[in-house]
Amino acid sequence: MTTLNAELRTFYEARQQQIPAEIREIMQRAGQELADSGQADRALTVGAQAPRFSHPSATGQTLALDELLADGPVVLTFYRGAWCPYCNIALRSLQQHHDAITARGARLVAVSPQIPDESLTLTEKHDLAFDVLSDVGSDTAKQYGLAFDLPDDLAAVYDKLGFDLQRVNGGHPRTLPLPATYVIDRDGVIRWAFVDTDYTARAEPADIIAALDALN
Repeated sequence: MTTLNAELRTFYEARQQQIPAEIREIMQRAGQELADSGQADRALTVGAQAPRFSHPSATGQTLALDELLADGPVVLTFYRGAWCPYCNIALRSLQQHHDAITARGARLVAVSPQIPDESLTLTEKHDLAFDVLSDVGSDTAKQYGLAFDLPDDLAAVYDKLGFDLQRVNGGHPRTLPLPATYVIDRDGVIRWAFVDTDYTARAEPADIIAALDALN
């Protein structure tokens, strides 16, 4: 069976052929600068208390981390948005492993900086069985040490590609989260963490499931 990151790599390599060289160069330079910034090292990791949050979901509810933890451990994943094809591939993969996650008593929650209406199209599109929450302004991503601002040239590229982050992120077009996934135990302690500055890399569902098994 193909791993999620192998699927992402295949998609990335095909995508590179379609992107003009000058745009590729801007993307690669921004990616290297983000990797060199030490941002990933500043993100919360194993042993930290998970910052609490309460956010609207794509289906109109408001969900708080404390409520979720009352029922069991939480798998919390941060993604950039429905406009990001790597995010969509990762969320579809999590959906395929959703039964295995819930069978271990855990709740899967995905968080992006998009407004709820934009997240809803994603939920409908992929029939996700888990909650998709809106962290507009990225306050929660900041608390987890994940939020960063796009450099000017990359923001201009995203505008040119029609991503319209000004609208979908509710007036916060420059701020995005690093791809990250946390397994949080019922006491609110982070027990497993994946954080990467590379948006084409994501937590493997098999590793998430192994982390949940280690809790029990």
